Amino acid sequence: MRAQPVPDWLLPPPQGFRADDLDGLPGLPPHTELIDGSLILAAPQSILHSLVIDLLVSGLRAGAAEGHRVRREISVVLDERQRPEPDAIVVRDVPGVEASRTAYPAEAVVLAVEVVSPESERRDRERKPQLYAKARIEHFWRVELKEGKPVVYVYELDEATEAYGLTGIHHDRLKVGVPFPIDIDLTAADDM
Repeated sequence: MRAQPVPDWLLPPPQGFRADDLDGLPGLPPHTELIDGSLILAAPQSILHSLVIDLLVSGLRAGAAEGHRVRREISVVLDERQRPEPDAIVVRDVPGVEASRTAYPAEAVVLAVEVVSPESERRDRERKPQLYAKARIEHFWRVELKEGKPVVYVYELDEATEAYGLTGIHHDRLKVGVPFPIDIDLTAADDM
């Protein structure tokens, strides 16, 4: 088998990639993230992963407070070297953020949701929560898929430590009061 040429966009500049670079790299695969100045290419997701995202996005939209929007799989600029793409986010309406943009600024994000998949376990469980907390995103949900069912770990930012504290683990029903009242039947993923 003959080696394939490496695309130019895959070779990082000496200082690493910057958040703005993601919009200008030709042929960049969808859902590419920037973590610590390095490109992270996403592996294909399972059907269950996609169904759980659909369930959470639908539930979040049903309860979204006025002035908030729910978005699926769009990146967030945390700083010049960090541009992850959460599975879902809740954002505040921010003047000047046009629909044509490809990322939200961190200050617009109220909640970041990551559904853990085998190829991204360490990033979803460790690195991304660190980055979201440092960017002062108030709420973070980590969703584990256990025996084909979602389990949602809910975290809230401790501003003094810039770290998340676990506020609940939800197996069959996700019912929380922040960032606004949310009630999602997690068993409904079976019916999707």
